[in-house]
Amino acid sequence: MWYTSGSGRIELQITMNQALTGSHQGQCDNDIAYLRQLPAIKRQLNKLDADILAKELKEYGCWDDEQLANHDENLTRILWIACGDITENNR
Repeated sequence: MWYTSGSGRIELQITMNQALTGSHQGQCDNDIAYLRQLPAIKRQLNKLDADILAKELKEYGCWDDEQLANHDENLTRILWIACGDITENNR
């Protein structure tokens, strides 16, 4: 499955099972941390430009500039968003 950000500048490919792992009721933090360690996901996240990612996440209006300065947290955020979008769009 593919996730593409609203601007089209970020794309991630993850399986439906991975998306379901990262998007469910309750806390997803541990599941997203697990997914971030999977080699295929880790490679994709490592390629993301920090400035582009921060600008993309800023569009959501959920995080302030100080929060968006943390690239590691931004990687977690975008993966969580991708999992949610994929599961929502494929129900």
